[in-house]
Amino acid sequence: MAEAGPVVIFLHRGEYDVVHQGLAIAAAAVSMGRRAELYFFWWALERLVRGQLDEPDLERDDVNATMELRGVPTARQLLDVVRDSGLGTVFACSGSMAAVGLTPPDVEPRVDALIGWTSILQRTAGVVDRFYL
Repeated sequence: MAEAGPVVIFLHRGEYDVVHQGLAIAAAAVSMGRRAELYFFWWALERLVRGQLDEPDLERDDVNATMELRGVPTARQLLDVVRDSGLGTVFACSGSMAAVGLTPPDVEPRVDALIGWTSILQRTAGVVDRFYL
């Protein structure tokens, strides 16, 4: 049986639930022994760089208050699973970085690489398991 290709997640939107969902997909992939590539754009990139992965800020306060009690990991915990697995790679779109007013020194400590669209298209050509959030 052929080895499955990577799971690729494009994170554009910055709402906590969207970022959490993308990181949950990546954590599930690496827990199955698959590689996961996370591409952060625009508002998701801004959330990552600003370190806003610990506290849910959902529209429903009752869900915000009970996620931890229900054992739901934070977005940061999911990202840690991906990073600690050795199977995940976190990319930041260089164009999005500039568009939202971030600089390489802001972004580089939070990601494995800055990358532009030409490289993104080359890396993800033919990937079957893609998620756009």
